Amino acid sequence: MQIKNFMIDHSLKELTAHRTVVLPFACYETTINQNINGYIPLHWHEEFQFVMVIKGEAIFQINEEVVTVQKGEGLFINAGCLHMAKDKNDSGCVYLCLNVLPSFVLSHELYSTFVYPYIQATNIPYIILSANEQWASMILDSMMKISQLIKEKPSYYEIDISVHLTCIWKNLIMNGVSLEVEQSEIVKSQRMKQMLHWIHQHYAEKIHLEDIARAGQLSRSECCRYFKRMLKNTPLNYVTDYRIQKSLILLQQSDSNVTDVAYQVGFNSTSYFIDKFRNTMGMTPLAYKKYKRNGTNTLEQ
Repeated sequence: MQIKNFMIDHSLKELTAHRTVVLPFACYETTINQNINGYIPLHWHEEFQFVMVIKGEAIFQINEEVVTVQKGEGLFINAGCLHMAKDKNDSGCVYLCLNVLPSFVLSHELYSTFVYPYIQATNIPYIILSANEQWASMILDSMMKISQLIKEKPSYYEIDISVHLTCIWKNLIMNGVSLEVEQSEIVKSQRMKQMLHWIHQHYAEKIHLEDIARAGQLSRSECCRYFKRMLKNTPLNYVTDYRIQKSLILLQQSDSNVTDVAYQVGFNSTSYFIDKFRNTMGMTPLAYKKYKRNGTNTLEQ
């Protein structure tokens, strides 16, 4: 399953259902540049995420940190962490993605001791999975086996998947990472999500820096520091980028026109919208509309 139109709510929580019919997890391949944005936009979800790059290489940002993951390497992304991914050097990056609810990793009796503390730990937003480390190599191997089980669906494959998930988790927590909880980090994450939530609710309106800062209960200067530190962007530039993201879907509607789309996503000038769109997408909104109408790319849920 390739998710091209990445669905998130106003708080950046991903809306894609990470479920099979029976099990509360999902396993699928993602080609980064096939996403409607050309990259995987910033989002978060309640599930743990395990990633294994099977082609090319990708740049992942998790909270404030940026890491490069090459073919054969993987990544554990903790539940609730903001993250995004971009293809590096147009490598045609494809990665296997395994998302699983923390409550499904181990039994209820073991959850409070061996799972919950890892969700709360603020010092492990992610863990690199290197094939050179035995514990990590075993995780990557289990991911491939789970993917194969889903494709082939042999008898009792659901039980086999559950066994592999248990092995994945055991290998992860056996790697010796100590757990730390800093209340300031929890507050910072909450405030960042509050500001992003506010932007995603009000992007079609006129937005001032003071509005964004107020949503996070911060001063203007501290708001800017948050965005620079966590998103490598300014608050208002992020608003512009998000408006461009929202315009991509609208431009693919057959009856849409560039001027209407510009105003629907919050631009008060068509020419300014065209200029910003060209800078981001490398083509004008009209050219993009024609490309999507005539091209073979279609949206998939």
